[in-house]
Amino acid sequence: MIHKLEMFIAVAREGHFGRAAESLGLTQPTLSTGIKQLEEMLGVQLIFRGSRYGGLTPEGQRALVWARQLVSDARAFRQEMRTARHGLSGIVRLAVIPTALTWAAQLSARFTAAHPNVRFTILSRTSVEILSMLENLEVDAGLSYLDNEPLGRVTMETLYQEKYTVVCHRESDIALQERVEWADLAGERLCLLTPNMQNRRIINENFMAAGISPEAQVESNSTVVLAAHVQAGGWITVLPIDMARFLCAGKPELVIRELEGQGMDHAVGLVAPYREPHTPVLTALIAETRALSKKGVSSA
Repeated sequence: MIHKLEMFIAVAREGHFGRAAESLGLTQPTLSTGIKQLEEMLGVQLIFRGSRYGGLTPEGQRALVWARQLVSDARAFRQEMRTARHGLSGIVRLAVIPTALTWAAQLSARFTAAHPNVRFTILSRTSVEILSMLENLEVDAGLSYLDNEPLGRVTMETLYQEKYTVVCHRESDIALQERVEWADLAGERLCLLTPNMQNRRIINENFMAAGISPEAQVESNSTVVLAAHVQAGGWITVLPIDMARFLCAGKPELVIRELEGQGMDHAVGLVAPYREPHTPVLTALIAETRALSKKGVSSA
């Protein structure tokens, strides 16, 4: 039953039988048979289909809510029993906004040092994608913004407050300034994250508050690409201070200047599906996030 519910969730997530089968490591006929058997067991049609996937029926939409809950409960039950026998173990699937990847490394390093039988799969995703992946049970938790977009019914644990910096080449005019404000970036050759990134939307809001509307000549969903363009010369980017320090380490030609006159800092932290109780691994992850946050505050 649980396996068939996982098939149903995959089809609803992918909107395509072939992609759903591939995501589960199944053949398409096996998946189609599983969905038909589930419909027979429940006595309702869950999916509209002719020559291709046609969406969920009204019954299927209601069933999807239950399917997610039941699969989540089954996974939690298995993990609870495994923990009782072997201690914390398994894989934590973590989706992270690109600007928080350095914090994800700190969190996973601390967690695996305390629990060596736990492994991590860390994926770089946008904040919107993270919420979708949590809902579809594709990941166990995420690191994302906590206060800039609606998150729904989730468990949250603040990790840090995001502060912004300019990263520029040491030969640029900006590098010669002791103080840099948002308005100083007017007319500069900018490379920034893509507009679908929440970080970019926050940066745009700061530009608007400073009365300027600069255009980025280069956009990327990778912070590494942005730093590489600055290193190549001529470009300037805006990054959170921790990511900027990581990307500029060992590169004397890159200069970091903290931006002044910015608006509110934005909280970034752990986001997980709301449930009581949490799985043992997720409970430990929340506690480790809290401990790392306190360490970061005390060392700031």
